[in-house]
Amino acid sequence: MRLLVIGAGMMGPAAAYDMAKAADVESVTLADVDVRRAKEAAARVNRLTRSKKVRPARLDAGSRTAVVKLMRGHAAALSAIPYIYNLRLAKAAVAAGCHFTDLGGNNTIVRQELALGRQAAKRGVAIAPDCGVSPGMATILAGDLLRRMGGTADALKIYVGGLLQKPKPPFDYQLLFSVEGLINEYCEPVRILRNGKLAVIEPLTEVEEFRIEGLPPLEAFHTSGGVSTMPETFAGKVGECFEKTLRYPGHLALIRGLYDLGLFSSEEIAAGKTKIAPRAVTARLFERSFTGHEPDVTVLRVEAHSRGKVAAYSLVDRYDPATKFTSMMRTTAWPAAIITEMLARGDIAKRGGVRQETDVPADLFAREITARGVPLKFELS
Repeated sequence: MRLLVIGAGMMGPAAAYDMAKAADVESVTLADVDVRRAKEAAARVNRLTRSKKVRPARLDAGSRTAVVKLMRGHAAALSAIPYIYNLRLAKAAVAAGCHFTDLGGNNTIVRQELALGRQAAKRGVAIAPDCGVSPGMATILAGDLLRRMGGTADALKIYVGGLLQKPKPPFDYQLLFSVEGLINEYCEPVRILRNGKLAVIEPLTEVEEFRIEGLPPLEAFHTSGGVSTMPETFAGKVGECFEKTLRYPGHLALIRGLYDLGLFSSEEIAAGKTKIAPRAVTARLFERSFTGHEPDVTVLRVEAHSRGKVAAYSLVDRYDPATKFTSMMRTTAWPAAIITEMLARGDIAKRGGVRQETDVPADLFAREITARGVPLKFELS
């Protein structure tokens, strides 16, 4: 089978690497608007996999004609570019007859993609947004835990964070994925379940201490997008459902200050004779201040609470010096690649809109991710 990855930035090459290692993948097209970046990334992945499966291509994701043309002839395509492109890419995939996955990043766009479900199903196409670490791996595992609990639970709780192994003040943070996705998490409304009903709350709230073996105490707080469609899917079946982001203590207070000042706002303000959106400036400052190449660690904890019992999945994954893939790449790009491969193989039978928590075979997914060395563990207490 032939697969397509759109975007040769942080996540795309890691996804292409995973795909190229699969015996039944004939080729992987790694496309980017910057063809030089695509060529360099493809060459690196081919060296790591000792193959010639990955082929670079130039693609302007804003050109529907070019996207449809490139998608044709591929069994499935993964978007590893900012979420603002994902709806138009999903529409192009339906037109091209190509399964489509992405890393998500925005609740509104994800729902617009899933609204294409009937049209996609008629074409035999699956549209599967939100395939990263959370949503993605976390929501797949949450759905599995709920099924283990008999279909109902008092609470589904997700805690996830990408952290520096050695934090550096004052923010103790390094940019591990798209800056636009990060800011979106920090500023968009948060959808949760409370008392079994959908509620929308403010981000950067309800901080609590989080502990996991091997790391110092962390702080956990609400951010946007992590539970994706779970509140709608599990309304009336789950009392409480949320995802909280993990950071080193003190990070939240600094980010909350920026939020309260309006520095995440997309509404333009006058600065002399110029108008500019504060968010645009903040994004550039984050890129300047948070970009780095220090070893990272990803923490994920998914819990289902029911009648005094707790079933949970957890992992603490670290940077791989052999491949130089960050842990966030391993835990974000690889789940997305696995789901893309599962769609292409037919392991995911659903066509139309695919929801991670109900439509992805969790047992197969768990076997695949652990086979790649990601230390996922299950426990019941």
